Amino acid sequence: MPIAIATSPPVADLAAVKNKQHLAWSAGDYAVVGTTLQLVGESLCEALDLRAGARVLDVAAGNGNATLAAARRWCDVVSSDYVAALLDRGLARAAAEGLPVRFEQADAENLPYPDHSFDVVLSTFGVMFTPDQDKAAAEMARVCTPGGQIGLANWTPASFVGELFKTMGRYVAPAPGVKSPALWGTEARLRELFAERLDTIAIERRHFVFRYRSPAHWLEVFRTFYGPMHKAFDALDAVQQESLAADLIALAERFNRASDGTLVAPSEYFEVVITCK
Repeated sequence: MPIAIATSPPVADLAAVKNKQHLAWSAGDYAVVGTTLQLVGESLCEALDLRAGARVLDVAAGNGNATLAAARRWCDVVSSDYVAALLDRGLARAAAEGLPVRFEQADAENLPYPDHSFDVVLSTFGVMFTPDQDKAAAEMARVCTPGGQIGLANWTPASFVGELFKTMGRYVAPAPGVKSPALWGTEARLRELFAERLDTIAIERRHFVFRYRSPAHWLEVFRTFYGPMHKAFDALDAVQQESLAADLIALAERFNRASDGTLVAPSEYFEVVITCK
């Protein structure tokens, strides 16, 4: 009778994963997609009831949606990301509106700020993609003042974007041992991540609606400008690319609620407000 041998779960090489992710988010031009998500940053700032003069840190800020929303409310904002090109796009947006924002290159898993430096720490569809989720959450909590707030917008596992990453994962397997970013869109994981510093947590299920000329137009834009999809297609041969494209169009059509040829695809996300101990 064969003897079952216990095997340990794979251990992720987080440094290698982070390097690959940096290359992915630097590919294409995420700002083209990111700018369309501005409404999410505005909604999150309202959910946090931001007050003028609050010290705000936007983590994994991308091209600055939550950054600009907080700055429009007269907060003192630091916008951080590890992709310098995205910070440049955020800087240009802030300059166009005359908003005084500090833009600083920083790793969400190793934030270069003292403990309790900020009244509010934000991230919209950013920190959820860090490879070391526990470390990123601990860093957000560390730099937040006791009684301060952490505000998050995270795609849920069953959302359009959650299913998008599952679809791409069937063609380009995620790194072994790395937890799914979509776990940030579950209450259980959020409570686990912030357990030591979590005083209260409020979660609202919201939907961001992707609006494009057609499912094919959506795919063209994402394939060209959305770094993770851009890199996924680059990793495949021509036949696999054609198959992935067909699967993504089918996915978009499944979520599409328009009947006039355009794409109107709601994607569920968690709008999260955490009060820190």
